[in-house]
Amino acid sequence: MRHNPDYALDDVDAVRALVRENPWATIVSHVPGAGLVASHYPVLLEEDADGIVLVSHVGRPDERLHELGQHETMVIVYGPQGYVSPGWYESSPAVPTWDFAVAHLHGTPELLSDEENLAVLDRLVAWFESPLPDPFLMHRTLENTAYAERIVHGTVGFRLRVERIEAKDKMSQDKPAAVIARVVEALRRPGPYENPKLADRIAAVNHEVLQAQEETA
Repeated sequence: MRHNPDYALDDVDAVRALVRENPWATIVSHVPGAGLVASHYPVLLEEDADGIVLVSHVGRPDERLHELGQHETMVIVYGPQGYVSPGWYESSPAVPTWDFAVAHLHGTPELLSDEENLAVLDRLVAWFESPLPDPFLMHRTLENTAYAERIVHGTVGFRLRVERIEAKDKMSQDKPAAVIARVVEALRRPGPYENPKLADRIAAVNHEVLQAQEETA
């Protein structure tokens, strides 16, 4: 990923928040003799760990395709992203751009035992079910527990201690406050590029600049 200090996301807690809020990840490995291999799975943070530690699983035979645990792996997590039209700037000359938040997390996976993998699956289900009014938890019934214990053998769990981070939060920081405000407003309007999540992140990242503009208006 091209380095740009203006957009660098260097704060570990901010990267952890990005993972927590956007758990659907792309897992990329370079396998000797096979080249690049990519898979897509949800990931969770080990919240009490130092730094960034991810846990998840892959379905068999993805662990063989990746040679999981034998090589460094990159996990890519995306936050809000979307097109920004120069027509929203109300200035010229101007060109379009794409605002986005993304993190590349590098480390060598550690394979989990079936017992640890089952615990991770339990956490994944609990995490995503918890917002529902009647969460369908993995151990909801004895029958469901038995089913989960059978299907766990079709997956391979892993823990990835992140050793290197490349992260970027490009949210129109290079634009004047008035332009940023117009971009945020445009992304909240109904239309082909309506994107309230991106609008909220641009507003949050540029909070101080936008607040200063309001105070001097």
